[in-house]
Amino acid sequence: MNKPYVDNRFPLSALTGKIIRAAQEVYYTLGPGFRELIYQRALARELAMQGLEFEREAWMDIRYKGGKVGRKRVDFIIGDETGSVMLEMKAKGELENVDVIQALSYLKASGYKVGLLLNFGAQKLGIKRLAN
Repeated sequence: MNKPYVDNRFPLSALTGKIIRAAQEVYYTLGPGFRELIYQRALARELAMQGLEFEREAWMDIRYKGGKVGRKRVDFIIGDETGSVMLEMKAKGELENVDVIQALSYLKASGYKVGLLLNFGAQKLGIKRLAN
């Protein structure tokens, strides 16, 4: 079976592939132009229909040198038996460097090993795989 979003060079590739396929379904169904909240709600429905476990607007601890220094809410934490992926979403004309830097900082400070940054606002669904 062809798994176009699975690339074993990336950690948790099978899980991120499932998430990307769900995001593609949302993008192809709705298209660009809506607020981020609409895409969050649609993705939550699609993830549930795909049988993926997730928490929307999930709080994660921010750690510094072994101690908790705060909390940050991220759009989704999605997991299965292989691990968990942090997902940040945008709905803008194009991703900027600051969006990638911010997502990488959240990933590093939270301790999650894998993240996705998705942009639903452009002519094509923007996908960035992130690793800590």
